[in-house]
Parts: sequence; structure tokens; C-alpha cells
Amino acid sequence: MIRIDVDQNRLRPSERFGLDLLLDLSRLLVAEQSHCDLVRLTLLERGSAGSAAADVSPHAALERGEGEVRVTLAALQGIAEIAGGAAEQRSTARDRHGRIPAAENPLVASGQSRHPVVSKLAVELRRAVLAVAGRRPVRSVIPWPEGHRWAALLSHDLDVVDWWGLFSLLRMLELGMKGSWDFMSRSASAARRSLRRDPVGRGVHSLLQLEAHHGIRATWFIICARPTLRSMAAGDVTYRPDSPAARRIISALMQAGHEIGLHGSFGTGSDAKRLTTERRTLARLANTPVSGVRQHFLRMQPGRTQEHMVEAGFEYDATWGYADRNGFRLGVADIVPAWSASREARLPLDLVPLTWMDRALSKYAGVEEPGRWVEDARELVRECKAVEGLWVGLWHPNMTEALGFPGAEPAFVSLLQSLADDRPYFASAQRLLQWRRFRRSVRAARVTADGRVFLTSAGHRTVIALEDESGDTTQVQVQSGRAGGAA
Repeated sequence: MIRIDVDQNRLRPSERFGLDLLLDLSRLLVAEQSHCDLVRLTLLERGSAGSAAADVSPHAALERGEGEVRVTLAALQGIAEIAGGAAEQRSTARDRHGRIPAAENPLVASGQSRHPVVSKLAVELRRAVLAVAGRRPVRSVIPWPEGHRWAALLSHDLDVVDWWGLFSLLRMLELGMKGSWDFMSRSASAARRSLRRDPVGRGVHSLLQLEAHHGIRATWFIICARPTLRSMAAGDVTYRPDSPAARRIISALMQAGHEIGLHGSFGTGSDAKRLTTERRTLARLANTPVSGVRQHFLRMQPGRTQEHMVEAGFEYDATWGYADRNGFRLGVADIVPAWSASREARLPLDLVPLTWMDRALSKYAGVEEPGRWVEDARELVRECKAVEGLWVGLWHPNMTEALGFPGAEPAFVSLLQSLADDRPYFASAQRLLQWRRFRRSVRAARVTADGRVFLTSAGHRTVIALEDESGDTTQVQVQSGRAGGAA
């Protein structure tokens, strides 16, 4: 629990965004009115340490005083550059798929893409507040529901449904060009055995069974446009969403209680009308609201595409991840609000950044051993757990032997078991979003002279747990829009 001793009228919009995001990630409860002494958060005007990544390092960003923690303006700007994606929004560079090259990202440029540096700064802010508090009361909001200390989201992009044999041949060609003859031979044998079967459908149902065993509700992103020869040649739209096979898959996902989101075709990245049409089509086919989107190939125009998503009625975007490596593109292991650098304004959209996906190593780094993919995922899980954050993984349902990925299915079994053993809060993207929006809105409307806290929230929950200086938790009643119980 802290008091913000900052004249926010002095801040530029990007600095205000950085401050709000830092406080949100810190989980510190902000007091709007207090009748007792609290730790103060103040600003420190200090020049840049040389780069956005350097500016958000705790050593450069924070200073401690008696009952006071100071944060630099450079750090707040650095947060907007990294977590707001402002640096990439200004870039005009493109790779062969029309994406911003990873080298344009501030964390890749500084060699820190494997670390959630902004989330780490928020953790250090909370530690600094506890260190200078003395007898002053400190309260923070729990990180995740039901006593979990970190969270995990499993997601799946449905890229292949029809014409699976063609994709199998293309994958074998890829393996042959890499000299992976054993994998190529095993894939060819599996494909021959599957000629009269449906390996894509089998792969989907295998994932559903495995995730049901662990009580996981995943989020599936479905392509929802009409394929053409051109779109198929580009690897964009390759199946009809209303085909019998696609309808069977969508029906199975809904029956299993999973969330369905849109896998936006290439053209939607610059066309809000197409994005709206695809969203409505998917909602009709699935007979359910569609609130989330992830662009196919992670192809987007940072900032501009998110503005189109807002116009199309989406609540969250799950696109922000690296295509050619795994890590933290926005420097956070969490769900964060979207920022428009051109408008210098926060957008009514949240970002669910992608941490890890199967094909990042296989397709771009040439690593074909699925066991190494899983170890890479585990390394990033450890980073997320260290900041009590969110790990977002992407596993494609076409990662089967018949489609060119020998050993992938047992690797996924291993990954799920490893995740489950670490006891995350498993939930769909929509459910995680609901929690984070609620947690973000909680404030201490009033702190009494004896340290009791009265809460207010814009959410609809009635109870939330607060942690005190010793880490002990207390359940507090909250009523939407006005102060509730005391802690």
C-alpha cells in the first residue's frame, strides 16, 4: 500500500502509461485517501542510462529514502518503449513475411529478450516499498486466484484442417533440406499409415484429452476466411472454416469447454472491416462470442493493427510474441493494456503476450528435437514464476508424426506434466483477462488511522485477498464502484 506523491499533470502521456503499468504489475495497493503515514512514491528526474532496456533496470530506475521510493522519469518512458511497444510501432523495417524484424525490439537489441525486465522492475519496486516501510502498513493484491502464485495459458493455432497431405509433403521437404533424414523417413512412414485417416482431427482430440486430464481450458485461434490459391500458396488461409472437418473441430472445442478466438488472416492486419467480418463469421459458426484474436504468422503492424482490433470489437490481442525465437517481446510476463504511440493514448484493448511456441525453434533455429523445445519452455516458465507472472504457450495441433514432427506428441505430454507439477493457475485467455482487469481496478478508497483498509473496485467480484508486510493474506469484501470491507 502506497501513496502516489506525483503531480500527474506534469507527466507526458507515455510516462503516465508507464507509471500506471508499473504500479499494476507491482501489485501494490494504491491509497486514494489515508489517515495514517504510508510509503510515498515520488519521481526522480535523471537522464537516460543509454537505452530503454538500461532505463528499466532496477539499479537505474529506483532509489530508496526514508519512507519513500523514487522512480525515474526515464524508467517510465522506457516502460512505454518496451511494454507499450512504442519502439516497434515507430519501425518501418519488415521481414519477408511483412513482420517487424526481431532486431527492432529493444530487448533483442540489448540481449535481454529472455527476461521479463519490466515485470522484474515491478517486483523490485514492491521489495523497495517493503524495505523502507518501517511501521507503515503495506498491502498488496494477490497475484492470481485460488492461492496460485503464477499462471499458465495454453493456446493452439488451428493452421491446418484440409489438404493435410500437402502440408506433410512440404514438411518433409523442409526436413530434407535440413538433412534431417531420420525425421523425414519417420514422417513419411506415418503419413502413409494415415492415408485413410484424419491425422489433424486425431491431433486435436489428443490435445483435448491430455488437457482434460489436467483440468486445463485452453484458447484456440481459428482461421475464418475463404481460401484461395494465392492464400494457400502464401501459407495464409488454407481451409474453409465452414467445412465439415472444421465444423467438427469447432464443435469438439466447444463441448470441451475451451475458448475460441480468431486467427486473423494476413489481410486483417491492415483492414478493420475484414477483421470485423472474420470475427462475426467465427462467432456465428461457433455460436459463441469471440473476444480475442491472434494474427496468423504473428503478422501485424504494431499499434495500427491493435487500433483495428478495437474497431472490430475485440477485448484482447494475443499476437505480441517473437516469431523466430521465444521470450518476452514486451518485457512482461503478464496481461497489459495496449498503447498507441501515434495517438499517445492507452487503447481499450489488453495484450496477452506470447512467451513460447513450438515452431520458433523448429522453423527458425533448426532445432528439430522436441525435447529441446520443452526444455526451452521450462526455462521461460522459471522466469515467469520468479515474477509471479503469466506464461503463455502455443502448441500447434498439427504437431504429429504424420504431419512431419516425430516425437512432438510425447514432448507435449512431458510439457503438460511439467507445467502441472508447478501448480499454476490454468485458465483460458478470457478468464485470465477478467481477473487481471479486476485486480488492476482495486484501490484503497480509504486507510484509517489504525491502518484498516476500505476497498473500491470497478469490477464485479465481491471478495479479494490482500497480503500484508509478512505475506499473510486477508479476505476483503469489495462492492463494485464503492468501498467495501476493511483489512
